[in-house]
Amino acid sequence: MNKTRKQRVAPGARREVKNFDPNNAVVSPYEDENVLIDDDIGTRIGEPWKVVLYNDDIHTFDEVILQLQKALGCSVQRAEQIAFEAHTKGKAVAFSGEFNECYRVMGVLREIQLVVEIEG
Repeated sequence: MNKTRKQRVAPGARREVKNFDPNNAVVSPYEDENVLIDDDIGTRIGEPWKVVLYNDDIHTFDEVILQLQKALGCSVQRAEQIAFEAHTKGKAVAFSGEFNECYRVMGVLREIQLVVEIEG
């Protein structure tokens, strides 16, 4: 009978893994986790992306409207429509276009800590 002795490791301490070959390592998702691998991202950069603006209780309508105008170069009326939709529905599509332009718009909106994200 071969008795194997388990080594105790303090919480947070690192364990040394012997004979580990990173070239042959396999990463498996948890059983209940769905994994989506997007290996075509390079061709999707030009596809229509969206900047989504979320409602918050911190900024005034005037602050949001001015920042939307700065980011989008749109009229006061268009900025008001976007701000009102975000306020009443919880979110609104502020901009749609290529990824690089969406990223620029998102950056301008985040200058005053508006809550935004890019969806593709």
